[in-house]
Amino acid sequence: MTRSAQITVIGNAQASDQTAKLAEQAGEVLGRLAPTIVCGGRGGVMEAVSRGAKRAGATVVGILPGDSLDDGNEFLDVVIPSGIGYARNVTNVLAGDVVVAIGGACGTLNEITFAWMYGRPVVALVGAGGWADRLAGQPVDDRRDDVIEAARSIDELETIVRKHLSQLGH
Repeated sequence: MTRSAQITVIGNAQASDQTAKLAEQAGEVLGRLAPTIVCGGRGGVMEAVSRGAKRAGATVVGILPGDSLDDGNEFLDVVIPSGIGYARNVTNVLAGDVVVAIGGACGTLNEITFAWMYGRPVVALVGAGGWADRLAGQPVDDRRDDVIEAARSIDELETIVRKHLSQLGH
């Protein structure tokens, strides 16, 4: 049996209108590339990505830090309340074949470092600020030979993620 591709998107729980628009566009493109989009399931970037991915026909999974099924955003198809707070960040990044960062504060930085440690390809969509912009084109440390790939547009994001999915057999 061949498993379908899964993409995890990480980013701020609060987002400006400009960042939310960028995240929604990214969600729609990513939702056409993979049948499953995983995120932290809450507001801001996560909600905007969920909205775009849902519009593209993807199944949207939210892995929540709390214990309530009702704390996720309205665009989630599957809600997983972890009950483990931000420790759920490990599960978020392990659930994706590729991890896409949009903006991001300390929680996103935490997810980027977990993705890096676990060998997941990380793509930073530049333009929303935060850790994604700061780390785009940079290695996190010397344990890997690659860098966090910088996508400077939605089209470039699609090209980079498509390449990674293809290399992974999806």
